[in-house]
Amino acid sequence: MPVLSPGRQALIFRAALLLACALTLYFALSPKPPELFLDQFGDKFEHSLAFAVLMMLASGAFPAAGLLRIVERLSFLGALIEVVQGTPGIQRDCDIADWLFDTLAIMITAAIIARIRHRYAAR
Repeated sequence: MPVLSPGRQALIFRAALLLACALTLYFALSPKPPELFLDQFGDKFEHSLAFAVLMMLASGAFPAAGLLRIVERLSFLGALIEVVQGTPGIQRDCDIADWLFDTLAIMITAAIIARIRHRYAAR
């Protein structure tokens, strides 16, 4: 079975990251986003899940980038979303707790990725 080259893997991760970012922005910035089965778990869970997935995809999309740089960029994206949600035209609420949950999920996921990378680098 042929294995994808690292460059091709990164390209696939980048495409998936672009799609995940687009979906995240759609759900975050729509005045009335569609209801999902995840709504039963609460808003903070949805934020955490979205940004954990973005972190996983970004680490695969940009394997040479440092994890802390990716954490910084994704945390900034979460903060930017909250600022835009606070504008009157969006009709959403700006909640700093949402950004904190975004950042916490990003950091936890980055720590898991770092641990996995360390374990496989030792082999």
